Amino acid sequence: MVDVLLTHSYHLLYDRKQARKMQPYPPLGTLYAAAVLKQHGLSVALFDSMLEDPEPEFQAQLKRHRPKVVAIYEDNFNFLSKMCLTRMRAAAFGMIRAAKSLGLTVVANGSDASDHCREYLDRGADFVLLGEAEETLLELVEALMHCPRGETSGIRGLAYAGGRNANPVRTPFRPLMKYLDALPFPARELINVEKYRRAWNDAHGFFSLNLVASRGCPYRCNWCAKPIYGDSFHARSPESVALEMLELREKYGADHLWFADDLFGINNRWVAEFADQVERHRAIVSFKMQSRADLMTRETAAALARSGCAEVWMGVESGSQKILDAMQKGLHVEQVCAARQSLRENGIRACYFLQFGYPGETWHDIEKTIRLVRETRPDDLGISVSYPLPGTRFYSQVREQLGEKTNWVDSQDLSMMFKGAYSSDFYRALHDALHIEVESWRGPGPWNFSLHDSCSAGSESAPEITSLWRRVERLEQTCRNSDATLLPVLTDALAEG
Repeated sequence: MVDVLLTHSYHLLYDRKQARKMQPYPPLGTLYAAAVLKQHGLSVALFDSMLEDPEPEFQAQLKRHRPKVVAIYEDNFNFLSKMCLTRMRAAAFGMIRAAKSLGLTVVANGSDASDHCREYLDRGADFVLLGEAEETLLELVEALMHCPRGETSGIRGLAYAGGRNANPVRTPFRPLMKYLDALPFPARELINVEKYRRAWNDAHGFFSLNLVASRGCPYRCNWCAKPIYGDSFHARSPESVALEMLELREKYGADHLWFADDLFGINNRWVAEFADQVERHRAIVSFKMQSRADLMTRETAAALARSGCAEVWMGVESGSQKILDAMQKGLHVEQVCAARQSLRENGIRACYFLQFGYPGETWHDIEKTIRLVRETRPDDLGISVSYPLPGTRFYSQVREQLGEKTNWVDSQDLSMMFKGAYSSDFYRALHDALHIEVESWRGPGPWNFSLHDSCSAGSESAPEITSLWRRVERLEQTCRNSDATLLPVLTDALAEG
């Protein structure tokens, strides 16, 4: 018997796109919560649903561990958890049902539980933990251990049922932790490391693990939901991060790391000190992370290269300044070009997150994004359509246009859930065409060829690229809501031959 069985609802094989990519990472947020509980003497077990089927396996774990409390504690560092995918919500509800059938106390935490608090409570959860929740979970579990029917109203950051037909009771907000070095390293000893290693080695020939150097993001893009950390930002000390990198390499055999921070490298002085500490402790491991283009100065890129950075994912979103301003991104297109150059000069792969379909975007704006991609040639792309999440200004703007579907089923869904300029099929076709074009640049041959050349110079990808862009053109003409015409370079590339 254990005091707490921790789990989460993200299962890789429920997500078609991520299953194909096969880049599974342990549930970092869940492991932080487990480490805090263990630090205070509580016995803890973990059911990690990333690579295990949550339906039969979770019930087996309940019988094996006979926990007093079940905590469905999502990995709030996983952007897929933040998207509140309905397939994962269904998995969470199934876990609640299974635990409650055995009479257990069930606690839920995560973006989806915060946004749909009443729904989780109606499904049987006894408590929802709101915001940053390690300390809330610890206080709640200790209260339940000492007195199963004890008083919980004095615990900050809780929501629980308020009686029949009543709104949930919410206790006062819990202040965020500022000194993150006080936290123990995540309890990675609870995961099946070898299963992750096999999955990575079989798919990619190397093994990657995840960590974070900070929590939160102070920028205020109006489409970005922040139900856990709000607009705060707190960073660990550079030395603590370097020591964890060393442990991941030496103890767990990681060949590569993924910094799962919302925003890495916000302070150039921190990045320089981080590089110094990595070199001092001989902790260099190749890593990737995500940041903003306006933070990728030459000095920061050079420090990142010193510390082992191989790849930076930047939230570029659009090549249209009009759309960036509408998003309140606080970014200029010229800064994307400068960041691309700074990273290239330091041998770091530059990758873009793009977002199509934001309200007010026309084909003229889309063509600017296509042109930016072709002119700056990123090493990879992540393409999505605008996704309204509760609590954002963007959500308020389109709320009345939403139908019954308010979340994607999985990360491949790419459905437009409000009235956009074009259909979901158009954006999916645009996603495919731009992805395949960028992938074609990685093949043999010159890296500075034009799209027209790639479609006529014998490239194996040329026929596929041409076919995909023709589909984009047909769908654009079918759904056109403006008088804009297709990008001239696109139509040139679609010439016969």
